[in-house]
Amino acid sequence: MSTLMETVEASRPTGNRATVARDILTRGPALAALVYVLMFALYACFDHSALSADSLSTLVSNAAPLMLAAAGQTIVVLSRGFDLSLVGTISISNVLVASFPFDGAWGGLLNFLMCIGAGAGIGLLNGYLVAYRGLQTIAATLGTMILFQGIALLILPVPGGSVSDFVSNAMTGSVADIPVAALVVAAFALLWLVVKRTDLGVSLYAIGADETAAGLSGIAVKRSRCAGFVMAGILYGGAGFMLSAQTSTGDPNSGLPFLLLSFAAVALGGTSLGGGQGGAIGSMIGASVLLLMQKMLFAVGVSSFYTGLFQGVLLILAILAERGLNRTHHARRVA
Repeated sequence: MSTLMETVEASRPTGNRATVARDILTRGPALAALVYVLMFALYACFDHSALSADSLSTLVSNAAPLMLAAAGQTIVVLSRGFDLSLVGTISISNVLVASFPFDGAWGGLLNFLMCIGAGAGIGLLNGYLVAYRGLQTIAATLGTMILFQGIALLILPVPGGSVSDFVSNAMTGSVADIPVAALVVAAFALLWLVVKRTDLGVSLYAIGADETAAGLSGIAVKRSRCAGFVMAGILYGGAGFMLSAQTSTGDPNSGLPFLLLSFAAVALGGTSLGGGQGGAIGSMIGASVLLLMQKMLFAVGVSSFYTGLFQGVLLILAILAERGLNRTHHARRVA
């Protein structure tokens, strides 16, 4: 473990202030944040209501489900995996909330725990199949995606149902002028920052960098990988809950749009799709960029049919930028 910590220390920026500042600004999260600021400025030029409290609250609320989904996907990607079960987890969480609405604050809490519990259970199944049975992450999570997507269809064959008024109003409302969705995302982000500094967090990065070396250094690879899937599932469950609050209805296919967007957000946020580098905060910012792009294109007057085209171009540019920046940082360390 000490060797791993030395590697982490060695990866931190060193040198004069100009070099440190340049290193920080060219890292994934900072670069994604810069893109967001520039894009928001352009959006505000075309939509003068963009800076209003209602508009900002709506922007955050709309981005929250994808931000949580991207954060969960990041945890799996960090350990060199891909999680397709995100689709089934979000869908079944949404269907559960819409099919079994409970009134009041305690009812809302129960709905939230249902989503988190479903996500954790699906994550545990994924972790068992991958870590303890040796299945490839794509194969295992494809199977669980199809399984739980089917269960969601059994519970709610067609879009419908209803979400309790408390959940819809509370999760899309504000507390002291701060959107509740922002508080929920901040809570999960804080949880990630805590986990990142624990042995589990270090283990996930080490497994993604070199699984064999991680095992030889004493890391419980199987247990850590399984725990990573459980954490991801919890975040997907949270995404499904927030989506339910937004839409106030259920849809057994509600998780489908999140799959490719989650990978795009991960790449935009600077997380290496090869594992071992990045973090959930950057992916959350990347998710915000994708949602803001949709609004910006609408404000500019671009047809929604072109949204996917622009998102694809942005994703390709992000991956190319990540590779270029990684080579630059590696060259500086060697020098």
